[in-house]
Amino acid sequence: MTTAAVYGTGSWGTAFASVLADAGTTVTMWGRRPEVVAQINAGCNEDYLPELRLPSTVRATSDPAEAAAGADVVVLAVPSQTLRDNLGAWGSALPRDAAVVSLMKGVELGTTKRMSEVIAEVGGVEPDRIAVVSGPNLAREIAVKQPAASTVACSSAEMAERVAAACAAPYFRPYTTGDVVGTEIAGAVKNVIALAVGMAEGLGMGDNSKASIITRGLAETMRLGMALGGEAATFAGLAGVGDLIATCMSPLSRNHSFGVRLGQGMAVSEVVAVTKQTAEGVKSCTSILELARKHDVDVPIIEQVDAMIQHDRTTQEVVTALLSRPRKAETA
Repeated sequence: MTTAAVYGTGSWGTAFASVLADAGTTVTMWGRRPEVVAQINAGCNEDYLPELRLPSTVRATSDPAEAAAGADVVVLAVPSQTLRDNLGAWGSALPRDAAVVSLMKGVELGTTKRMSEVIAEVGGVEPDRIAVVSGPNLAREIAVKQPAASTVACSSAEMAERVAAACAAPYFRPYTTGDVVGTEIAGAVKNVIALAVGMAEGLGMGDNSKASIITRGLAETMRLGMALGGEAATFAGLAGVGDLIATCMSPLSRNHSFGVRLGQGMAVSEVVAVTKQTAEGVKSCTSILELARKHDVDVPIIEQVDAMIQHDRTTQEVVTALLSRPRKAETA
């Protein structure tokens, strides 16, 4: 039987722990907050997924070493911008032969590193042990066992299959790929595009406007991902267009909902105060823009979202800037 450790007790970490358990994997979660650890050991996570009754094979601890003991698969589900500090604190506890799985979707501020690169650098994990799980996986839908599929990306086909087998539940179907770069870029950038789509909705724009942003956002994602070595097919698959559609259109998407409030005229600080959460796209838009500029990739939507988040540009100014850009020969 496979044994897994899941570091992080938020919505997606908890939902994925349930997926692992339903696939026959024994799971120990690590949590920072004792009250959430106690809830999980009582079979629930009221703070994040109150509708989910956790399987009996999921337990939790506040001891990082205890969580990792004997794990074949280690899953990292902490906020992307906290990964470096977390690995610095307990990365040495990770088993040296386990598959290390990233559920995180972001680009690190200051370094512009992808999450797998941070894991390799700080955790001392060989790249062929690092897998990335990404796709149209809204946590609340997974929690109630609605059917979904996802991508497991790893440079080692053997490790990818190990992770896929550990999470292949009756309602959750994993597909494997070797394209780690494309999978991570797609997962990070879609959060920023979802903010833009949410802003359009908050401004009262219709489906034509939102579909245009999604499509051109996919073009930006592909340009950046392929400049970094990603594969075109990845962006047409679950980790690309699949995740993009779910994140941009669903009211369950934190980034979409955050963008809607911005479009309605709220400031970033006001949205955070209301929701008590910060969307990953808000945190990562600056680092993604910096990464694109390093590689001379044109990303106008990302640029305008960053201008609003970081430089107080209004949503109407963002729309005007995008539509009034000088035209050049562009294909659809």
